[in-house]
Order: sequence, then C-alpha cells, then structure tokens
Amino acid sequence: MGDKELLVRPNPIVQGLFPYVVDRPGIDPDLVLDFNESLAPPPALAGDELQINRYPEYREIEAAIAEFLGVDSEWVLVTNGADDALERTVRCAVAPGRRAVLATPSYGMIRRFAVLAGAEISEIPWWSGDYPVDEVCRLAGDDCGLVAVVSPSNPTGAFASPSAFRSLLERLPETLVLLDQAYVDFTDPENDLAPVAKEYPNTVVVRTFSKAWGCAGLRVGCAIADPRVIDWLRRAGLPFPVSTLSVEATLFALQGGPDRARVALIREQRDALTEFLVDLGVEVLPSEASFVFARFENSELVWRSLGAFGISVRRFPGRTDLDGWLRITMPGDEANFDRLRRALQTVLAPGALLFDMDGVLADVSQSYRRAIIETAAAWGVDLSTEDVARAKTRGNAANDWELTRRLLEERGVSVPLAEVTEHFESLYQGTEDAPGFRRYETLRIGRAGLERLAAEFPLGVVTGRPRSDALRFLEEQGVEDLFSTVVCMEDAPPKPDPAPVHLALERMGVSSAWMVGDTPDDLRAAGGAGVLPIGLAAAGDDPGSAEHAMRTAGAAWVMGDPQEIEELMP
Repeated sequence: MGDKELLVRPNPIVQGLFPYVVDRPGIDPDLVLDFNESLAPPPALAGDELQINRYPEYREIEAAIAEFLGVDSEWVLVTNGADDALERTVRCAVAPGRRAVLATPSYGMIRRFAVLAGAEISEIPWWSGDYPVDEVCRLAGDDCGLVAVVSPSNPTGAFASPSAFRSLLERLPETLVLLDQAYVDFTDPENDLAPVAKEYPNTVVVRTFSKAWGCAGLRVGCAIADPRVIDWLRRAGLPFPVSTLSVEATLFALQGGPDRARVALIREQRDALTEFLVDLGVEVLPSEASFVFARFENSELVWRSLGAFGISVRRFPGRTDLDGWLRITMPGDEANFDRLRRALQTVLAPGALLFDMDGVLADVSQSYRRAIIETAAAWGVDLSTEDVARAKTRGNAANDWELTRRLLEERGVSVPLAEVTEHFESLYQGTEDAPGFRRYETLRIGRAGLERLAAEFPLGVVTGRPRSDALRFLEEQGVEDLFSTVVCMEDAPPKPDPAPVHLALERMGVSSAWMVGDTPDDLRAAGGAGVLPIGLAAAGDDPGSAEHAMRTAGAAWVMGDPQEIEELMP
C-alpha cells in the first residue's frame, strides 16, 4: 500500500460524525438484545441457517473481497451496489462551497449526487482519447473537493491511461479522486487503474458485482480506499446497506469469480459490432466497456425499431449533449448477438421495401370500405366508416368478404359467405348497368415517389386481394413495372400469418425488409416474419386511434402521410 500522507480533508459535516457502531461486552454474546431484532425468524423460515432475523454482518464478505482484489480487508467497504459507494464518496468530499470536477459525458448518478450534496459542478468534455488531465487540473481550484474518473467511461467507453491517472493524483493531492471501475473487467489488464490508485491515499476505487459478475439483482458493490477514507465512508452511509441473502450469494459468487469466457465473448462482440456499424456508416466511439456507443442519423427510429424486434437499447432523453447517441450492451451469447445484428441490418440497410395494397398503396375508402358498408345495408344493417375502421383494428380482417359477413353476424344477421361475397363483388367490380366502386381507387404514393424508392430498394406487394384485382390496380395506375413481386390471396394464408411476407422475401431473394401496412394484421405479419413493421393510417381513419392500434400491434413507426416513407428509409 502507499505510504503517502493523506492531505484530503472530508466534508466538515462528515468529519463531525461517528460510524454507526454499537459496542458489545464480551467477545461473542449468545443473547443479543441490543439491536431490537427478533430472536427468531418467521415460522416459515425456521431452521434457516442464514439467521435472517439478525441484521447482516459484513466482516466475512469484506475479507473475501479484499482477498480477491489483493488488498487488506480494512481497505474494503461493502455497499448497496456501486451507487451507494459513489454517493458516500461524493458526500464525504463535497458540500456547499466545494467544487466537483467531472469529465462528461459520464455516469449520470455521480453528477446527481454532487448536485444533491450542494457542490458547484465544473465539467470538461471527454468523449474519446486519454483522460484530459490538464483541463481537469485547470478547473480544480483550491475549493475542489472531488474529481470523478469513470474508466472505462459510461456511456462512451473511453478509458484513462495509468500515466494520465497517476499524473492526476500527483497534481491534486488535496482532492479526493473517485475512480469508478464498474466496467474494468471488460478492458485490457494494463488499463486497470487500481494498482496506481492503491499508491495514493486520496483515491476511492468503486467496484460492482452487477456487470461482469452478472449479479445486478443482488445490489452489491464496494469501495476500496485508505482505511482513514473508508472510515469517512462508513460515517456517511447506512449501517446495513446489503441484505444477508445478497451477502451469502456474493460470497458464493466470489468462489468462482466472474465468467471469464463470457467477458471474452463480450469483448469480441463489442469489436465485431463496432466494425459492423462503421461499415453501415454509423459513427462509433472506441469502447473498452461492455457496450458500444454509437450515433445514428435517426436514433429515435433505430431505438423504436429495435424495440419492435423486442430489443431494448439505451437512449438518453433530456441529455441534449447525447442527442442521436445510443448505448448498446453486448448480449454475451451468440444467439442474441446474431439477433441484434440482424435487427440492426434490417433497420439500417434493408434488402427490400414491401407494401400492403389496400389503404397503403391504394386509397380504398370509396371502394372496398364503401362496399363493406353498402353490402351490410343490403341486409338492413347500418355500418359507419368508424365501424369498419374499428373492425380493421381488431385484427383478422384481411379478407373483406369475411369481415363483412362477420359484421352482419355481430348485428344478428346471418348470411352465407357466398351470398355476401357475390353482393360485395357486384358493388366493387360493377355490372353492365353500374360501374363498380373500384373506379374510385387512387394511388396514395405517386409514380415519381415509387420510382425513387425503387431506385434504392426492390419493391414488393403483400396483399389479401385476389391476384386479378391486385394486378389490375397496379396496371391501371401505371406502376406495375416497379414491383418485383406481388403476393396475393391465392398465394398464402391471410395476414396476420407471416407466410405471405416470408414468401415475398423468398421471391425477391432478400433476407431483410421493411413493410408498410395500415392494419394490425399487416404489422403482426411483418413482425412475425422478422420484417420491420411501419404503420400508415388509412385514408379516412382517425389518426390518433389508428396510431394507437398500430403501436399496440408492434409498429416501429407510424406515418400520417405515405410520402413520409421516402424520408424515413435509410
């Protein structure tokens, strides 16, 4: 251990406190009546050797941690996760009238603790490269009580070199330097700053069992520091911060250490994902932690799209300095890493763009939907456009003939499907005496817009229409040449079955795509096929209700106007 003089003075309030310790006569009393504990556990846990009726005792775990880290046990304080150690350190170092110097962006809780302690905050940017020692020392005047170093940093993944850290400690001997090492297990051993920290009494090293150790639910961390500083930290915190169950589980974990093979795989995945994203044109910062920190052109879309695939990554709302950035934790297993990479590939570089036809490519408010309403009217049932829209959002509504029959039945009118279909078709297709409603159908995205999209991506159609109707619409609108495949009613089971979407991908020879749909059936079919589901409110539908229904069905994004797809596509 270092033999340097401790020049740091703690927060005067902490200096005036004493650790919460109760003296006991004798060495090991067997009738303990000084903590107002129950003398017995609850009946359901009677006989449990853990003695949970007693407050926890930390000598064994602090000795075990000390042995693992190669320090004396009086240098270790077990805490309620690393956050507890961070907060105690901040409270011991700063108070109103004292300054905390932070390199940002960094772990947000440290700044929060400093603000709550009444400290004046000075911040210096640190996004990559070595730790900015000169800038930090320039800001750290005589009133500086704390400098916080997070290495590897969260969320950037940057790390401070041992030489820079030593320089910092040499130049600020009267300042308490907090070293947060939550992610140190994921960096190269030579980047571990703990050996340097041990030489200087003005440092507090904070470790956690939540990351590489895989024990986040236990909420166990620790502070490692000169025993005089540890004494301050004991004064500043709760007397029993960690439960007996967490202590026992951590002791068990300490027997084996962190999963080195998993840590090694996470490091490989971190490098592989960085290369993958850079190849896709994404800005990625070098990381020595268990995550990748990347800036996306439309981070909101990426965040929502990954969410549509069931993948959650970290964004930073309210942090204007982190606009556009996402932090992606490495899964640490091959299957989920492959899932993450496929999802990012689909979001950032899709192989194709698929459209539903009715309500998306075609405005059918005066054709199919009108045919539903007027077919129902033929059997004396009044339906509104809102009734039809609600029926569509309930799902299983890809076949308008069957949907019409079901709406009649729900209103007490039972009609065979064949009769419903015949009447519906007479209205939609028309007769010799009456032109059909199909003549009112219009294209929602003009040919020019579709041409621009087709120049970037193969286009396909996945529709519940009969083939003859689908192809005729495309031909009449003059856009049939822009679509490389059209999957119709005859080709596969109806949506929300993903089969028609799979078939479209197979025919187009691609493995990833986006799909635009206007109903939950469309979006569920897309999601089920691993295709990014994009919602579009059908013409005439209430935008708010439609968005709610499509979000609930898994839409990554919901458009109010079909023209938005050009801006949205990567």
